Amino acid sequence: MLGDVLTTLQALRDGRLSDRAIGWAVTIGITALAFFTRIWNVDFPNKLLFDETYYAKDAWAILQSGYERNWTENANDLIVQGDLSGMQDTPSFVVHPPLGKLLIGVGEHFFGMNSFGWRISAVVFGSLLVFFTIRLARRLSRSTLIGAIAGLLLTFDGLAFVMSRLALLDIFQATFAVAAVAALVADRDWFRHRLADHLERSGQPDLDGKFGPLLLWRPWRVVAGLMFGASCAVKWNSIYLIAAFGILVVFWDIGARRLAGAGRKQWLSIVIDAPAAFVQLVVVAIPVYLASWLGWLTTSGGYARSWGAENPDDPLVQRFGEALGSLFHYHQLAYNFHTGAGMMVDATHPYEANPAGWLLMLRPIGIEAVNGIEPGEDGCTAVGTTCLRIISGMGTPLLWWSALIAIIFAIGWWVAGRDWRFGVPLVAIAAAWLPWFQYAGRPLFFFYAIMIIPFSCTILAMALGKLLGPRDHNPKRWLKAMVVGIIIAVILWNFAFIYPILTADLLTRPEWLMRMWLGNAWI
Repeated sequence: MLGDVLTTLQALRDGRLSDRAIGWAVTIGITALAFFTRIWNVDFPNKLLFDETYYAKDAWAILQSGYERNWTENANDLIVQGDLSGMQDTPSFVVHPPLGKLLIGVGEHFFGMNSFGWRISAVVFGSLLVFFTIRLARRLSRSTLIGAIAGLLLTFDGLAFVMSRLALLDIFQATFAVAAVAALVADRDWFRHRLADHLERSGQPDLDGKFGPLLLWRPWRVVAGLMFGASCAVKWNSIYLIAAFGILVVFWDIGARRLAGAGRKQWLSIVIDAPAAFVQLVVVAIPVYLASWLGWLTTSGGYARSWGAENPDDPLVQRFGEALGSLFHYHQLAYNFHTGAGMMVDATHPYEANPAGWLLMLRPIGIEAVNGIEPGEDGCTAVGTTCLRIISGMGTPLLWWSALIAIIFAIGWWVAGRDWRFGVPLVAIAAAWLPWFQYAGRPLFFFYAIMIIPFSCTILAMALGKLLGPRDHNPKRWLKAMVVGIIIAVILWNFAFIYPILTADLLTRPEWLMRMWLGNAWI
């Protein structure tokens, strides 16, 4: 009987690491490394790159008036000269929630409307993305080493690096999403530890067929709800992660109570734990999302802000009031844009990338290109050719391709091996990736995959951990450690090799072509 007690308690208490101080030191150290690699020369080029032309200007407009405004056609050139007179008084129709732009605006508030000001928030959140990935991988694997590997891989991924140096929305969305998933994994451990504490206090070997303590207040799950709400307040498609993990956590609770000995009463979790999870993940997320719209709600000049006052008989206005009625109408307009002709259904784009090729990184996106720099110009020393400066939104190729192999194995470890740890990043990847296939008829872009790479880095790190094996009773571990070290070193070399085309460094055309491994697919 004593053995049964210890077995149950040990299984429920799984997840407590003894190297907490080292774990935090490693996390902070790698996060600092990510920060310094990303902030170096981040203000170059000193102009609005790619979709910064929307979000940096939207952020500044929100700072000034609480809502997005239109700008003149030559506003970008004026902004680079320090002239902000291109901002007009008319409201702009935008189709993404405000939180990402508010965060970009924080940098602009402290550092001004310049390239450093509108990119610094992305640097901070790109570094936090590494931070939360380390914590997630460490908790999943029960290994600080594996957490460190995941953090290093993400630090030196090309896509994560580029997206951390641009005033785009996706880096904020991804950071909040990974933080939410990490909080849910922490909640899984928290819940099981509380069940273990209950058994220990009662002196019973198991629940003996009883449901067990209610434990409806789940602080980590509330944190996850806050983070999911923030992620949705950057881009809507994070709702798929809420749905996927909302289902997964219910199965976690059922499994925990089954392990604790609840017997058939484990299924009561569906009517007790599941509604609480809905409140803590979905209901908690709603006010976070609405709070991001406060600037629009509390002012009068935003796009469609007066719709409620102009349509007092509309059911939305009568039920929710003039302000929220206007907001619901705005969401209808934005949804119609995303799903209708506004998104150029059946249109083409030179950098469109079908989601079927994202994991193989078949079609990266061009962020910036200055071609045809003649010898003697801008430091170009080419002979018989020209120079160029390129920023490609591409991942580190050997990392992405290795991660894809790891993902295939991870499916087997989760399904056949019943290793729940691999299920977490796999579910996250599926929720962030598969919904895009329903929109494959319109132009989609590879940089959306920033939502995938933190989780694929986690899977690759855990796969390398399986290759490495346990520390004890493993005479060939040194050889396996050498293999793992070589894999990581080659990936870091690959990042260093493509670094010039991530940062607009000056290259001759042949030097650039050396880095285009898939030829025209990457050009």
